[in-house]
Amino acid sequence: MDTAADTTTQSAGLTLPAPAKLNRMLHIVGRRADGYHELQTLFQFLDHGDTLQLTSRDDGHIQFCGELGDLAAEDNLIVRAARLLQEHTGTTAGANLSLTKRLPMGGGLGGGSSDAATTLAGLNQLWSLDLDEDQLAGLGLSLGADVPVFVRGHSAWAEGIGERLTRVELDTPWFVVVHPGIGVSTPGVFQAPELTRDTPPITIARAIEGGTSSWRNDCEPTVRQLYPEVAQALDWLNARAPSMLTGTGACVFARVTSQTQALQLQAELECEHPEWHAFSARGLNRSPLLNALHT
Repeated sequence: MDTAADTTTQSAGLTLPAPAKLNRMLHIVGRRADGYHELQTLFQFLDHGDTLQLTSRDDGHIQFCGELGDLAAEDNLIVRAARLLQEHTGTTAGANLSLTKRLPMGGGLGGGSSDAATTLAGLNQLWSLDLDEDQLAGLGLSLGADVPVFVRGHSAWAEGIGERLTRVELDTPWFVVVHPGIGVSTPGVFQAPELTRDTPPITIARAIEGGTSSWRNDCEPTVRQLYPEVAQALDWLNARAPSMLTGTGACVFARVTSQTQALQLQAELECEHPEWHAFSARGLNRSPLLNALHT
């Protein structure tokens, strides 16, 4: 992360969304020899997320500002994405990158991956690099398995470690998303001996035609056992609307039918559990990042 004083000429910048995602369902169908798990999942975007401001500079420096706690530069996916794009294309351009963080870190909402995808797509446009979607998704995969879905920007059925994507159209209800104020260790969940790893694979058609009532997250029983706070949030939500864990957590979500119902449920939750963080959002099949880049 460069900290040199900004004395370079700057051009007009971009302000772009980095939306959250939900795993509407998540099955673990096997484990590879390298330790990674084979998944089947449905990704969907939300109209809620982080915001990234990108301004080009002519001295090659990548300068970041934003609230990411004690995250080291080498773990900052925004900076890593910018530097990867520089190295891949050989551009001499640099950038100032400013993040407004709204998504909880480690919440299962894909915040870091979404930030990285927005960085790749935004700088590709800002620096006039003309990389296509496949090239950007390929770069994104080297940063994380979830980055390509944010680059491609459409609801998707994902297989492998989450990188093999097929576009789908999902229902777009409202959701109340709850973070119970704890961190969940993704490696810890995937290493847990009790984790289900042998769910029989299904087809996209079977997953979609089965309907939301049949969707589940194979990580949820393990996370419930390891993290009582997540179990409490799920129990509270499930008493009021169909609810599920997203990813490996810690966030959980309830599916409701209208914005009014979402806001009422959020208000009730915030009254009873002020220690939890909650927001309401609409499900989307097209990422707001694509809309922002093509307007």
